[in-house]
Amino acid sequence: MQRIRRWLVLSGTCAVLAVPVLGSAQPTGKVARVGWVYFDPARGSPRASAVEGLRAGLAERGWIEGRNIVLDARGGDLGDAAAIAKEFVHVKVDVICADGVMFSRVRSEAGTTPVVFTASADPAAAKWVATLARPGGNVTGMTTLALELEAKRLELLKEIRPGIMRVAVLANERHPGYPTQLEAAQAAARQLGLALQVVLVRTPGDFEAASATIRRGGAEGVLIFHDSVLSALAMPLAAFSEQHRIPTITPWQSYVEAGNVLSYGPNEREFFHRVAGYIDKILRGANPADLPVELPTKFDLTVNRKAARVLGLTLPPSILLRAERVIE
Repeated sequence: MQRIRRWLVLSGTCAVLAVPVLGSAQPTGKVARVGWVYFDPARGSPRASAVEGLRAGLAERGWIEGRNIVLDARGGDLGDAAAIAKEFVHVKVDVICADGVMFSRVRSEAGTTPVVFTASADPAAAKWVATLARPGGNVTGMTTLALELEAKRLELLKEIRPGIMRVAVLANERHPGYPTQLEAAQAAARQLGLALQVVLVRTPGDFEAASATIRRGGAEGVLIFHDSVLSALAMPLAAFSEQHRIPTITPWQSYVEAGNVLSYGPNEREFFHRVAGYIDKILRGANPADLPVELPTKFDLTVNRKAARVLGLTLPPSILLRAERVIE
């Protein structure tokens, strides 16, 4: 059998996590293999917080890299997803994890290999699963479908820029859940007296035209509907925000670490810690069809105070006091 290239320890080292594991929880038998397909046209490493959460979650359940589990993390663009999945199937990985934007192409090549999707906005509407309670087939995973968060993000934009009237929504219409997210944002905008300008991005190459559209529309803030394509644009978004002094609010902390002003959404480390729970159950024999799709339970407000100063914004104490993390 052709051996798979680059079986990677996700931390980038061969160190074993120093996490106590009870003997009764320690898996036995063959070394498990897990493939992870994530969207990253630059083919870099997965986001640090996601890696930390996944590794910690696995270790707490007795799965230790270098001892009884091997993880292969592969980044690429949409065109790479099917080929990566084929290779994972060829070497007989036990589970495949896939970013939401990569999932459909991964699933088409996965055959009967269990697939855990991460960060899908609405897997039921996308027909990835029969229902959230009983997914069916060989797939399950996590959803970020918490529509009340769109209203919260718009409220936060109004807090940091009082008097704001027009907000651009930057989104990938191909992302499952986009229609329901947009409906939720539009309803919240009406309540808050905001006009929304919808600007669509399907690939990272669309961002230059999208940013020009936002400028022409006179947006005073930008609301990001997260998906993996937009995650890859975190740094260009921060540069655009700084250049034009337009604050952005995003769902994930990684955008703020890249220089954007605010994020409010799932705690990424905790999110992937729970993804590890799916992997553990499947490796121990559970059927993905019987594992309910779950929502995140922990939401964080993260603030980049340095980025706010560059934009000429004075962050109110109410924001700083509620923030789980303030980047200076």
